[in-house]
Amino acid sequence: MGSALEKAIELILSADAEMLNILSVTAKMSLQSSVIALLIGVPIGIWLGTCRFPGRGILLVLNRTLMGLPPVVCGLVFYLLFSGVGPFRHLKLLFTVKIMVMAQVVLITPIVVGNMESYVGSIAPAVRETAKGLGLTRLRTFCLLVNECVYQIFSAYLLAFSRSIAEVGAVSMVGGAIAWKTNVMTTAIMQYTNRGNFSLAIALGIILLSVSLLVNIVLSLLQRRLSQ
Repeated sequence: MGSALEKAIELILSADAEMLNILSVTAKMSLQSSVIALLIGVPIGIWLGTCRFPGRGILLVLNRTLMGLPPVVCGLVFYLLFSGVGPFRHLKLLFTVKIMVMAQVVLITPIVVGNMESYVGSIAPAVRETAKGLGLTRLRTFCLLVNECVYQIFSAYLLAFSRSIAEVGAVSMVGGAIAWKTNVMTTAIMQYTNRGNFSLAIALGIILLSVSLLVNIVLSLLQRRLSQ
């Protein structure tokens, strides 16, 4: 164990080529999927948090269900849709980073929506009252609401990013964990552990834990800011 840990630290310090490739693919997938999820989820979350209409309760229940969607189920659906017998097989996206991003967007967008909806629902009445008193239009009211949610939007993004970077089920099924192509930190840790290459697995584990720690520190600071 001690020698494996020493080798892991050496790999990190020497910037091993294979490890850098895994980090690059992980960053590409996580950043793209979290940004797309944010762009989709924030407007929907604000809409659900401010509007009252028939069927809203059903949408909220559906979103909460999707928040708990098992990654392997999401991976299975995408695999069936894009495999050789699926309706989208001609796109040839299976075992690419693109389909990994798509699967991640489905998994993390509901988290952004739920996070924004619960927060906006608590501040929307006060914002609407202020906007009504100032005679603001709907568009300016929406902009005012977004401005009040700036820190919450950053918080929602960090939650989405942390979920994306730590997910393994869906990305392994649709990406295939192909070396130098679709292998990300989580799939690589599982793969190299099964092979007995503990040094690289530990190195990736250290980096993944460090990223998670950094994200949680920033989240704590944002939550403290929101509570003030």
